[in-house]
Amino acid sequence: MTASLQARPAGLKKPGFQMTRRTRESLTGYLFVMPWIISLLVFTAYPMLSSFFFSMTEYTILTPPNWIGFQNFDVMFSKDPLYWKSVANTVYYVVLSVPLGLGVGLGLALLLNQKIGGIGIYRTAFYLPGLVPAVASTLLWMVLLDPRLGLVNAGLKAIGLEPVGWLKSATWAKPALIVMALWGGSGSSMLIFLAALKEIPQSLTEAAMIDGANSWQRFWSVTVPLLSPTILFNLVMSIIGSFQIFASAFITGAGPLNSILMYMLHLYRYAFRYFNMGYASAMALVMFFVLVLFTLLVIRSSSYWVHYETSGRQ
Repeated sequence: MTASLQARPAGLKKPGFQMTRRTRESLTGYLFVMPWIISLLVFTAYPMLSSFFFSMTEYTILTPPNWIGFQNFDVMFSKDPLYWKSVANTVYYVVLSVPLGLGVGLGLALLLNQKIGGIGIYRTAFYLPGLVPAVASTLLWMVLLDPRLGLVNAGLKAIGLEPVGWLKSATWAKPALIVMALWGGSGSSMLIFLAALKEIPQSLTEAAMIDGANSWQRFWSVTVPLLSPTILFNLVMSIIGSFQIFASAFITGAGPLNSILMYMLHLYRYAFRYFNMGYASAMALVMFFVLVLFTLLVIRSSSYWVHYETSGRQ
């Protein structure tokens, strides 16, 4: 009895499981990120894996999925004429909108990088269209591009040009969507380019001026190489976003002769109008691999044209 009441010798640990400080910190960190991990698994990983499975089935939501192998892909590539129409429309949109968006964003950033009075107001004004919701932006442009009452055609008439059908014309419908995208999306790329321009050391530009380089030479030999990592980022994001164009095409409709039937709109119709989830999942799977392919090609090619100042790699 007396021995049991004696104090425990110093240096002896209490019995039971003991966590080290590093283990406790790791456990705390995992608990903090657990909501994000659960969200990733439930709302991203599970739908993606389900899409892989449903692409091999005939699934109309109302009936259990029926395994049919690669029949959905056979129908897609050889028996659905609107599929290739949607592919052609989307490629047309991507080829024109991506370089134009990068060029307009960079041009605006260069203009707004000047040290003049009230420049903050101009920066805010050019960025505001990017904050407008896609639905509101599209509805606004549908009014502006109206063939009879739109302000755009009124402006064309004022300078002596013929009015254009825009969204009512199979020829001009896709350029109209590109104009909408430039108005709404250039602000974001402009802001990223502007932040990158602020990080360019002024000493490099001054050294080029001392060496006799003119404005174009300074831009091409100093500014562009230092902006190349930002150009890479904006390029990848623009390609992904352009391939997935949906909101403006959905609100305006497929256009005359399906001239603006974009890939994602065609996918949406099969999924939520015809309830053919198997075929829609197959289309989504193809889009996934296309985006992965283009992203890898751009990233692999970046070793030839992207300059990283800190590492000296080009």
